[in-house]
Amino acid sequence: MPDDVVAARAVAEEESAFAHPPVDPDVTLAYGDHPDQVIDFYVPRVEAGPGGSVPLVVVLHGGAWRAPYDRRHITPFADHLARRGFAVANVEYRRGADGAVAGEGPQGTSPVAGRWPDTFDDVAAALDALPDLAREALPQADVRRTVLTGHSAGGHLALWAASRHVLPADAPWRTGRPVPLRGVVALAPIADFAVAGKLDVCGGAARQLLGGEEWFEERRPYADPALLLPTGIATTLVQGRSDLVVPEAVAEAYADAAAKAGEVVGVTFLEDVGHFPLIDPAADACAVVAEEIAQLAW
Repeated sequence: MPDDVVAARAVAEEESAFAHPPVDPDVTLAYGDHPDQVIDFYVPRVEAGPGGSVPLVVVLHGGAWRAPYDRRHITPFADHLARRGFAVANVEYRRGADGAVAGEGPQGTSPVAGRWPDTFDDVAAALDALPDLAREALPQADVRRTVLTGHSAGGHLALWAASRHVLPADAPWRTGRPVPLRGVVALAPIADFAVAGKLDVCGGAARQLLGGEEWFEERRPYADPALLLPTGIATTLVQGRSDLVVPEAVAEAYADAAAKAGEVVGVTFLEDVGHFPLIDPAADACAVVAEEIAQLAW
């Protein structure tokens, strides 16, 4: 397919994904004192089956870890999952500092990506607090059947959160045992920082997340999912073949790293699909995502 056609379709896909109005949650609870340390909860929109409980899906939004992109843009996706019968927790976390920009000139005026270590502090704290908060906000949620999902930068954070038990021994986020999850479904994740850097994914966002070029190699072992394997947790990646934001080579690199570590990671490639249909309730790709989550959750 000609490049201009692929690019035009990518624009249309993004417009479609962002055309949905935000969906307010049923309950919002804090897991810390910062305004961004909150979780939105969505009650399942259909009745629970026998036993009265439903799986919990934890959503981590994308946006290149940059401040302008908060959880609101993924609320239609969270609502879509709630309409499929899941209890849903949509996690907010600290991103790049408001007003801060990376570099100079036309290619360096985008907001800086992430905060080190705040972004990681928040995701770890949210996951640790989640079981108790979910029991308060969503009594019908079965936290023993939790699936973690995330899109793009949020896909990175989902993979990272599932690997905390294999972090270096001196990592402040390391856990003594695996996080209790049914599995992870990472959507077009920034899953391999070396490959993402070579492809300049999101304008070098992964390097910014770790504090810049001078810190990149030192901090990668604490943050790069491709270096944190095997996890022993069921993991599936969903990736559009026509993704221009996070190209399929990033997902392939993570799957290859997992295989070398002795772990099988499922990868569902979707033909003629770009970056944003994965979280667009109007797109067929979003139904595929919901089914991948259901296969792990039920």
